[in-house]
Amino acid sequence: MHLSSAIPILRIFSVEHAKAFYLDFLGFTLDWEHRFEASFPLYAQIRRDGLTLHLSEHHGDSTPGSTVFVPVQDIDALHAELAAQDYPYARPGIDTLDWGRQLQVADPFGNRLRFCELNPD
Repeated sequence: MHLSSAIPILRIFSVEHAKAFYLDFLGFTLDWEHRFEASFPLYAQIRRDGLTLHLSEHHGDSTPGSTVFVPVQDIDALHAELAAQDYPYARPGIDTLDWGRQLQVADPFGNRLRFCELNPD
């Protein structure tokens, strides 16, 4: 038996806003999109490095306001990349905590991505 990495499903309410946030601001790439019919809700997969997320407009797939904990290396490089973006709705900073450092950003739908760099042992 082998367990693979989990893929969080995040609820979205606007494809346009989701793409502006996840693809343009955070730098994810779109792997695929699925709709049962042209006018039906979107279900999509995005990826950046080793992180895969599913975005869903389907009301039963997930709850808005979820948090995804994302371990990162070189949080300062991520911070610099995001600070250089022309995205008017988020200017995240880095918080120093007793266990490491954290950069948290909320998507337009209330979901939070918590990028964390743990202190070295």
